[in-house]
Amino acid sequence: MAGLQVPNSASGQGPGGRRRSWAELLAGRLKRQKCNPERAQKLKDSAVRLLRSHQDLTALLLEVEGPPCKKLSLSKLIDCDSSEIYANHSSSFIGSTLQDQASRLGVPVGVLSAGMVASSVGQVCTAAAETSHPVLLTVEQRKKLSSLLEFAQYLLAHSMFSRLSFCQELWKIQNSLLLEVVWHLHVQGIVSLEELLESHPDMHAVGAWLFRNLCCLCEQIEASCQHADVARAMLSDFVQMFVLRGFQKNSDLRRTVEPEKMPQVAVDVLQRMLIFALDALAAGVQEESSTHKTVRCWFGVFSGHMLGSVISTDSPKRFFSHTLTQILTHSPLLKASDAVQMQREWSFARTHPLLTALYRRLFVMLSPEELVGHLQEVLETQEVHWQRVLSLVSALVVCFPEAQQLLGDWVARLMAQAFESCQLDSMVTAFLVVRQAALEGPSAFQSYADWFKASFGSTRGYHGCSKKALVFLFTFLSDLVPFESPRYLQVHILHPPLVPSKYRSLLTDYISLAKTRLADLKVSIESMGLYEDLSSAGDITEPHSQALQDVEKAIMVFEHTGKIPVTVMEASIFRRPYYVSHFLPALLTPRVLPKVPDSRVAFIESLKRADKIPPSLYSTYCQACSAAEEKPGDAALGVRAEPSSAEEPLEQLTAALVELRSSMTDPSQSDVISAQVAVISERLRAALGHNEDDSSAEISKIQLSINAPRLEPREYTAVDLLLTSFCQNLMAASSVAPPERQGPWATLFMRTMCGCVLPAVLTRLCQLLHHQGPSLSAPHVLGLAALAVHLDFVQRQFRTLFASFLPSHEIFCTAAYLQALLKRQDFHQWAIYEHFLPKSSASGGCDGDLEAACTVLVNALMDFHHSSRSYDHSENSNLVFGGRTGNEDIISRLQEMVADLELQQDPSVPLGHTPSQGHFLFGIFCRRLQALTSGWNVAARLQRQRELLMYKRILLRLPSSVLCGSSFQAEQPITARCEQFFHLVNSEMRNFCSHGGALTQDITAHFFRGLLNACLRSRDPSLTVDFILAKCQTKCPLILTSALLWWPSLEPVLLCQWRRHCQSPLPRELQKLQGGRQFASDFLSPDAASPAPNPAWLSAAALHFAIQQVREENIRKQLTKLDCEREEAREEILLLTLFSQAWFQSMQLLWACLMSCVFLKTNMRLGLLVFLFFFSLMGLLSSHLTSNSATDPSKALDVCAAVLECLEKRKISWLALFQLTESDRLGRLLLRVAPDQHTRLLPFTFYSLLSCFHDDAAIREEAFLHVAVDMYLRLVQLFVAGDTSTVSPPAGRSLELQGQGNPVELITKARLFLLQLIPRCPKKSFSHIAEVTSRHPPWATWGTREITAAWATCPPGWQCEATVSARAPSLWSEAQWTAWAEDLLLSHSCWLIVGTATQR
Repeated sequence: MAGLQVPNSASGQGPGGRRRSWAELLAGRLKRQKCNPERAQKLKDSAVRLLRSHQDLTALLLEVEGPPCKKLSLSKLIDCDSSEIYANHSSSFIGSTLQDQASRLGVPVGVLSAGMVASSVGQVCTAAAETSHPVLLTVEQRKKLSSLLEFAQYLLAHSMFSRLSFCQELWKIQNSLLLEVVWHLHVQGIVSLEELLESHPDMHAVGAWLFRNLCCLCEQIEASCQHADVARAMLSDFVQMFVLRGFQKNSDLRRTVEPEKMPQVAVDVLQRMLIFALDALAAGVQEESSTHKTVRCWFGVFSGHMLGSVISTDSPKRFFSHTLTQILTHSPLLKASDAVQMQREWSFARTHPLLTALYRRLFVMLSPEELVGHLQEVLETQEVHWQRVLSLVSALVVCFPEAQQLLGDWVARLMAQAFESCQLDSMVTAFLVVRQAALEGPSAFQSYADWFKASFGSTRGYHGCSKKALVFLFTFLSDLVPFESPRYLQVHILHPPLVPSKYRSLLTDYISLAKTRLADLKVSIESMGLYEDLSSAGDITEPHSQALQDVEKAIMVFEHTGKIPVTVMEASIFRRPYYVSHFLPALLTPRVLPKVPDSRVAFIESLKRADKIPPSLYSTYCQACSAAEEKPGDAALGVRAEPSSAEEPLEQLTAALVELRSSMTDPSQSDVISAQVAVISERLRAALGHNEDDSSAEISKIQLSINAPRLEPREYTAVDLLLTSFCQNLMAASSVAPPERQGPWATLFMRTMCGCVLPAVLTRLCQLLHHQGPSLSAPHVLGLAALAVHLDFVQRQFRTLFASFLPSHEIFCTAAYLQALLKRQDFHQWAIYEHFLPKSSASGGCDGDLEAACTVLVNALMDFHHSSRSYDHSENSNLVFGGRTGNEDIISRLQEMVADLELQQDPSVPLGHTPSQGHFLFGIFCRRLQALTSGWNVAARLQRQRELLMYKRILLRLPSSVLCGSSFQAEQPITARCEQFFHLVNSEMRNFCSHGGALTQDITAHFFRGLLNACLRSRDPSLTVDFILAKCQTKCPLILTSALLWWPSLEPVLLCQWRRHCQSPLPRELQKLQGGRQFASDFLSPDAASPAPNPAWLSAAALHFAIQQVREENIRKQLTKLDCEREEAREEILLLTLFSQAWFQSMQLLWACLMSCVFLKTNMRLGLLVFLFFFSLMGLLSSHLTSNSATDPSKALDVCAAVLECLEKRKISWLALFQLTESDRLGRLLLRVAPDQHTRLLPFTFYSLLSCFHDDAAIREEAFLHVAVDMYLRLVQLFVAGDTSTVSPPAGRSLELQGQGNPVELITKARLFLLQLIPRCPKKSFSHIAEVTSRHPPWATWGTREITAAWATCPPGWQCEATVSARAPSLWSEAQWTAWAEDLLLSHSCWLIVGTATQR
């Protein structure tokens, strides 16, 4: 053991035992390593960081002789009040001295200067402070720091300052370092907050330091300190930095280096502040304590003005989502059973105002859909704090009307999941969410009783699927019994789940258990009231008091409906003890009967006639009433004294209303309005004493009695308080803001009244307007008019309800209308013309540019229309943008601004002429369309269609000159605006805003009105109109077909407009449209038809539209009237006339006429029938694609067959219609008339007409096989892509149509047709088959090898030329031919084989 030696690398003992030197070892190591400059730089950087992190500048300076650092002092520089020149000289002198000392010490000057500046910062911070935990500087300290930072900037500018060393020196004085100093260093660019935090060695310590300082900063802000503006700016900057860096999207997921400290510190600080606030609220923080002030200030950072510029990034949204998760999951101490017992105390009105304020600020950034989805995700994945979860649910239903539907859908999914797999967690969550939402009243969410009846009270309930589901339900309800409130137990007993008779024992066991629990709680189910709020959080009412409330409620319902309430009828049968023992005695209280029977008398008589009052009890009541007439006193008045307990709830209601009014004039309190309205709702229900939680269905149709409207004294007082408060709130809010900027207070207020006392409000309003209307002052009328406007917004039946009887109806409606429109229009004009338009673009304005302002308005309208807050997206929405009348006012302002723009023309342009550039609106449309997703899927098409419908609505609301220009010039007859509109029609509207080959009537009429307006300003209006419309034949033919369709309504308008300025007849091109419609009308009459006017395609379009309006019996007979020869002669005469007129005008017009000659002659050769056949095919497709098409598919198919028969008889070729391309004139014309979807579905029409194809024509036409093969391949592609499903017949169609549009059957028929056609086709028919197959993959990629392999599968008779002529395919057996052809056809190789066979 002693002889063993451990090898020592330092000794370098070699194999021979010789000890090597360090130089040899190092030399040998250098030989083994390659030179790596990158690695060398990394080592150098690591060494520098190591030295810097462990160096001690003070110790270094003490090592040298005499501490020179003490000879340098910045006190004179930072204390001086001299001029800037002196300061600059001092900075340069100290900088020079620093360089000298750094040279003597042998240290970098940046390190030396950093230590000196850090030491001076410490001296500034240690000056006398105003508070025990200061974060702000005094005025004197701030002045000294400013001088010091100027010197630091000088050092930075001359490369004499080390930021890293400065950060490290600052952290050495961390205990005395003030937060404002750090902020100034960051703002003035000395050292950023990120650099400072990254340099700290302990992230936890720096997070704790920042947390303490931010708490102190928040406290000083709320204490209204002297420098509160600086403190708010500090807090805003720190929060923006933390949010931006802590919640930025990680763009580089492949990073392997150590993560940055700044994001971790930022998240840690924000989380510390939130947890501190939540813990303070949970501990019951005292009002106006320092902690309360800190929490209130910190929750204010979630507002938009604190987040500043970072609000436009994605970071705030991620921060808000993270915050919401922390709120819901922090300190999950309560169990679900605790939530069942305590959730009544967690309603919106009882939640701490600071927490509800935080919720509302989070709601600004997150949509209701995102909030509900986030809540669902957190509940499914984490343990939660049930109090904050359920208080968030209450805030959702109070603040968002759409939350009711979202929560209802979520609860339905939870219930389905629970009963599908017996998930107890889903069941508990659903019940807690429903009960919490129901606590906010019927205006926010349906009552728990209604939800329980809807969920379990029928055979469609969740529990009706199996016995397992029933057992699961009753086990769950039984487990809840020990924790349940009596209210919910009463709901379950009175509205039990519907169960089959064989499982009745499950229900009876549960009811017994629930009744036992109610007995333990000393609550009797038999004494429960009829209209008792089973979802309220209040105490159980005594039977006698509840019976009085039930009687009042029942009389009110009877008064408004004229029928005995359903609840009373049910109680007389199913709840007989309560009905006889409590309800009837309360109803039959003796009194002096009025001379004119009132509602109570009528109600009693109705019950008596229905045998719902025992005769003995009724007799006793009548005797007591007779006796009461002899006794004077209060009984003679027929009014019962209200219990004294009602005075306190009314006082509380009055106090809540006063508090709401005080918030109207304070803009800083706008975010607490919804919370105060929720408090008013709760106190109103308490003041009324009766809760109509589940009675809304009985008074859905209100009938008011004008002769004797009756209110109970308690209702009378409460309603007057509400009406007075509404009028006062309106005046208070209007004193500080116009109606459009007053927030949702009025809508929330009205929802509260509609959910609690709507019949009483309407009755009292009726009294005031009917009996006191003429005597009401202007403020009263204005207040009640505003009330009526909001009532009509919440309850749409209000207008009909009051329109029939108010004597001052006109005055009242005028006031209501003015209230709805005036201080809004004025406000919009002020906001746009005095604020938005003149402000600089840097401040969010338009620099006075009217076009820029219009651009912003148009984009804002479009974006709002597509947002989730816009409700009306239908095409027939009466042009109400997004269903909001406020948007109509914005459109009015846009109209004014565009009209001003039309007048602001370039001075170089002659008066009355339009500038050469196009309109800015079309540029907006083009950019927005380019940003949309393109494609033929349903989502992309619907999105594009919705966008285009909005474009059309905007264009229709603007002057028609936007489409055409204000005039046409001889040098530029087609304006840029015309070109832009034509492009929009051809590229977009043709596909999404046209029906049956025509645009809608509104946009068509708008264009022609603008066209005539512009042409009438030219030197020769008639010739200009002719030229423009002639150009439309090639540039935008859809305009002309649209004019033909709508000509009956368009003609009178154009005639009036033309004759107002010209005495001459309509221009010739308009006469063509007139003649085309007349020709179509004459053609379908029994008399002889006139010859078709030219161009032929226009006459064919007119004839097509006319055929759609009549029956199809005589269509074939009428088509024989066509005379193509006379059409051609008339065409030549027309061209000569047009040519002679253009000769004397300009060479440009002459050239256009020459081009029109060539185009029209082409049309003549094709003939009217070919164009008519094309339009008929489009009509056939429209009848399948449009659900509300005026033409039946069977009729459309008959029309196509009739036209095809005429073409075949005259031997006119029509195959070109199925091979249209943009490269030929025919294709450019027809493809710009039909939507792209129609032209893509032409293969469907081709094979829908199989039974109409003439056998000889199929063989005679050389191109027929080429077209048939191409159509078949396209049909298969459509089927694979799923596009043929759009033309499948709906289920409601007649039986004879079933199968006509079936894609599978159609492809089968097409395949059989081709199998029969191929053997009969002549050899020349196969000449272009290879061209067809080359356009359809995968055949375009086939080479000789593939063709040879396919050719080997052919029958022997096709493999040599000699045998082909001798053995025709007709000699093959049917089985042989079918097996071969079917196999090859289905594999899509048949066409190449046939093409190869023809190449021999």
